[in-house]
Amino acid sequence: MLDPKLIKENPQIIQEMLKAREMEFDLDGLIEYDQKRREFIIKTDELRKKKNQVALEISQKKKKGEDASLILEEMKNVSGKLSELESEQENIEKSYSRLALTIPNLVHKSVPVGADENANKEMKKWGKIPEFDFKINDHIDISENLDLVDLERAAKVAGARFYYLKNDLVRLNQSLIHYGLDFLAKKEYSLIQPPYMINRESMEGAVIADDFEEVIYKVEEEDLYMIGTSEHAMAAMHAKEIIEGKDLPLRYAGVSPCFRKEAGAHGRDQKGIFRVHQFDKIEQFVFSRPEDSWNEHEKMISVAEEFYQNLEIPYRVMLLSTGDMGKVSAKTYDIEAWMSGQNAYREIVSCSNCLDYQARRLKIRFRDKTNEETQYVHTLNSTLIATSRILVALMENGQTKDGHIKIPHVLQSYMGNQKEI
Repeated sequence: MLDPKLIKENPQIIQEMLKAREMEFDLDGLIEYDQKRREFIIKTDELRKKKNQVALEISQKKKKGEDASLILEEMKNVSGKLSELESEQENIEKSYSRLALTIPNLVHKSVPVGADENANKEMKKWGKIPEFDFKINDHIDISENLDLVDLERAAKVAGARFYYLKNDLVRLNQSLIHYGLDFLAKKEYSLIQPPYMINRESMEGAVIADDFEEVIYKVEEEDLYMIGTSEHAMAAMHAKEIIEGKDLPLRYAGVSPCFRKEAGAHGRDQKGIFRVHQFDKIEQFVFSRPEDSWNEHEKMISVAEEFYQNLEIPYRVMLLSTGDMGKVSAKTYDIEAWMSGQNAYREIVSCSNCLDYQARRLKIRFRDKTNEETQYVHTLNSTLIATSRILVALMENGQTKDGHIKIPHVLQSYMGNQKEI
């Protein structure tokens, strides 16, 4: 949610953002609802004052033993008008909120303007792309040859885009999680295992719900949604709270399974474990002072880079364009890992600064002293690891001539000093 003052005083900034994102939005309708709701606030406040005055007059007449029937009738009329106004005001507030909750975030000046991923900007590359003197397999063939994944039985049990991990791939998956948590704990992140379901109010605080409902699973007949990422549950942790300024930044590392519909995805990604309905993930989430959030954003992407350098996975960092990044983000970096079996870079990390957009929706503020006015925090999020995608990279980049998989050095101690699968 954007600052209502911006909507009232400088809608041109919002218009420029919508143009950069190439988005249609009823900004005139939002401005009109904003004006109406302000008018109704003034009208209802005036009527409440009048109601209080009439109530005082009634009280005084009763104390004096005087006839108060005419004033009681006036109270009845004032109360009726106030009730009508409050009902109209509620409807206008709902219409305003419905629109205000769907407007995208502002865009940082460094973000390239463009319609889609073709306008994304490559910021850097790291690592040497592996070279092989034998026929390269993709992760589907590698995992089948080593009996590490069972897709057919998973489809029988749960449908497409589910999987059974088997044998040493289960251990490698858990090793990635354990290493990721140890890695972030050393960076002074607080470890969090969140609820795997959240209510709609929490979800709407973190995302534009109408867009995200196409992505996540709803629990029937309950106000609960399966989380698509621990980001949403962590964002809502401090909803309606005032944080002590001295405690900022708050850095959290959330570990959880994630559940996504992945509707519309197609191609070879439909098979295998790269794009699936369920996966394990560790997420970085930070609550920051506004003046520090851009430095925090750079720190978060550097933390993710260090992690993948330690895993010896070649990657590139991409700055997403206005047309490719999410509506909640003001600026997003992606890390794309090299996948040898696909001969391509594929996305493994998304790192975003959301400014005060989520905090306004969730009413998360801070102050340094109790007598100071509160300010909204800034929120930032970044994938550390979505394990199924990194298993793909490790299998494809670490494949050997004899069909084995090399285990990165930093994971070997978590695998009982095993060097290969």
